[in-house]
Amino acid sequence: MRFTPYYLVLILFLFQACKSGPFNLLKTASPHQQYERKLVNAGLNQSSMGERWITKANSLLQNASTVKVPYKETGYFASDKVDGASLKFNLQRGQMLTAKLSKQSVSGFAIYMDIWELKDNGEYKNLAFADSLGAELQLEAKRSGDYVLRLQPELLGSGSYTLELSIGPSLGYPLKVINRKQIQSFFGVGRDNNSRKHEGIDIFSSFRTPVVAVSEGTVTRVNENNLGGKVVWFRPKDKDYTLYYAHLDEQIATTGQEVRLGDTLGLMGNTGNAKTTPPHLHFGIYTSEGAVDPLPFVDPLISSIPSINADISKLNLTMRTSAKQTSFSASQQLTNAESLAQYTVVRILSASSNQYKVELPNGKSGYISSKSLTEAKPISTRKIAVGNQSLFDNPNPLAGIKMTLDVGQKVSLLGNFENFQLVSTSKGEIGWLNNKVIKL
Repeated sequence: MRFTPYYLVLILFLFQACKSGPFNLLKTASPHQQYERKLVNAGLNQSSMGERWITKANSLLQNASTVKVPYKETGYFASDKVDGASLKFNLQRGQMLTAKLSKQSVSGFAIYMDIWELKDNGEYKNLAFADSLGAELQLEAKRSGDYVLRLQPELLGSGSYTLELSIGPSLGYPLKVINRKQIQSFFGVGRDNNSRKHEGIDIFSSFRTPVVAVSEGTVTRVNENNLGGKVVWFRPKDKDYTLYYAHLDEQIATTGQEVRLGDTLGLMGNTGNAKTTPPHLHFGIYTSEGAVDPLPFVDPLISSIPSINADISKLNLTMRTSAKQTSFSASQQLTNAESLAQYTVVRILSASSNQYKVELPNGKSGYISSKSLTEAKPISTRKIAVGNQSLFDNPNPLAGIKMTLDVGQKVSLLGNFENFQLVSTSKGEIGWLNNKVIKL
């Protein structure tokens, strides 16, 4: 069964009128999944628009743009498009990702936001979700690797959005006074003529500086050993790893003690194999697989979110490249970039830093410098060389035909893509012509 546009709009109007309020993030199904189920239950997955929405959800995961966090973008979702956005980024185990989403729209449409882990076998695992009614997510990275954040608006909604991604530590700092410069020896460096690797980080301060609990949890062991001297072992609440405080001059916590964030566990010293070094805390994290780098868990150095310098008034506009060759890449860093020819037509999806994320006429999206684009104003006037030529709605010979043009009819050239040119007729109709049927 195929729905007429009027019937589809009517069903979606009734569908949105019955929407629930803010979603409970503890439910098994995400807001995105709940919306998709409603589309299927209403039979809208059989409509062209509903089918494309479901297909878009899957393609967003597979074709995410690569960015570096912290990151910020402002974009626009159009009601006449099946839009969405997806970003791929790397997180280190122990980092805390914060995703903040805000929107501006008179229609009150929802934007579904979810975060996925890209597993080694290429599969995606949904880790966290929300919608724009409760649009802030925090996610602790349980493993180092790539993650994907997907944004997808509900059908027929339109408006702008701003997404901010930032990262910080998932635990507190082991000293009461935070100073990143105190961390002077890092995980994995050689020890004892490279016979072993450093299994933690060293934080230096004055003798008998209090060292503190970095979260709520339980002291599991207080003892001494040859390498660490006086040590405290501490298990954060609801975590699958144990923290190791070593080289203490004095242990204050006791085995089995329940502690809160900031409680003093001991006083800094240089016991164990640190007798010849200045006082410092050796801080380690141990899992069932062994030691992991503790720096991402406690690193107080948090990079600021970059500002957006590209003109956001250009969002959702059709523009074209101005230079003879313009770099276009799926990565924000413009790595492995391809070249776009001069006058290539693009649609502006979002702005970030001094770049635009754009969509080519074939649906491929990527980043481009905002300075390399200009408005799609008439470049020159051309004449139709062969009569009865089709004006297509897309640069594809199988696309819909908007009208036919006669030989000698004048058109204004606006841009191009591959073997087609975007033109405007004397009556203001805009469409695509095969570049073989027009001449200077």
